[in-house]
Amino acid sequence: MKKILVIEDEQHISRFILKVLEDEGYQTFMALNGQRGLIEAASRRPDLIVLDLGLPDGDGVDIIRDVRTWSNVPIVVLSARVDEQDKINALNQGADDYLIKPFSIGELIARINAQLRRYQHGENDNAIINIGNIEVDLSCRQVIKNNEIVHLTPIEYKLLIVLLRNAQRVLTYQQILNEVWGKGHQTQEHYVRIFMSNLRQKLEDEPSRPNYLLTEIGVGYRLRM
Repeated sequence: MKKILVIEDEQHISRFILKVLEDEGYQTFMALNGQRGLIEAASRRPDLIVLDLGLPDGDGVDIIRDVRTWSNVPIVVLSARVDEQDKINALNQGADDYLIKPFSIGELIARINAQLRRYQHGENDNAIINIGNIEVDLSCRQVIKNNEIVHLTPIEYKLLIVLLRNAQRVLTYQQILNEVWGKGHQTQEHYVRIFMSNLRQKLEDEPSRPNYLLTEIGVGYRLRM
């Protein structure tokens, strides 16, 4: 049974989330402030953390930063903060996903399930990964769509692999730039937009209405499996 820790100071929200997660078959734990959340995270070793940013004893971003010093456990942020910079800060510090309150419980469950699948499967360099009608063979660096080889440039392929390694996770422009182009390109967000557009043209059935290579407006991109 997977264990989920919910760090949320509003008890009615916490109890509601816990009830829904328990109905889904998860074992749950609750913390009403950041200090208790860190204790629970260290002692319970949950498989995933649901975290509010506005905690009574500090900022949830500090919790993310602390946890990331010793664990890669998936962290899904729930927050009333709608400013894009708040999202970017949380994701850059190590959050895996970000949902804004009020949220759909169905979407929360879907995001949690997706993060757990990603974390459990990890990366296998010998794997063949299927994304709809697209097949990515990591062993021979080959991409096939509808049984035809898709020719990607080295940068396009590297961008696709970064997205695959972080499937279902929101990646900021800065994270993508670091992984694909290196740390000297932090202001070159247009690089990401151009190459994402190229990937969509080659991989999506309807590039203007993508099913897999999704834009997180003002933040970055996410690969939906």
